[in-house]
Amino acid sequence: MANTKVAIIASNGSLFDAYKVLNVATAAAASDAAVGIFFTFEGLNLIHKEGHKNLPIPEGKEHFQEGFEKTNVPSIEELIGVAQELDIKLIACQMTMDVMGLEKEEFVDGIEVGGAASYIDYAKDANISLTF
Repeated sequence: MANTKVAIIASNGSLFDAYKVLNVATAAAASDAAVGIFFTFEGLNLIHKEGHKNLPIPEGKEHFQEGFEKTNVPSIEELIGVAQELDIKLIACQMTMDVMGLEKEEFVDGIEVGGAASYIDYAKDANISLTF
């Protein structure tokens, strides 16, 4: 996947969304793709220091929690660490942070803060663009 660039928008904040975003992102980065994720609205919970520890499971899907534990699926915290080790660009939406009254210090270390223009600049030459 060398020379592949993946741009992802994470705008939803459930546990399932976190796994979708981080599994695809880390798999792409592990295959030598450059990966950037733009976190906006509820998606900011995925990189919030406390928020990502208590992501909701969609109603009626609680049985998945047991499956996650039985199969030793990494936690969201672990996947964020893997993403950082793989140099995945984590961009928090400035506008959403402003609207929600959030500061950069409330998020995991190593994130960037930028507006939609930052994402567009990153994504303009991406081979793959995804939204979760």
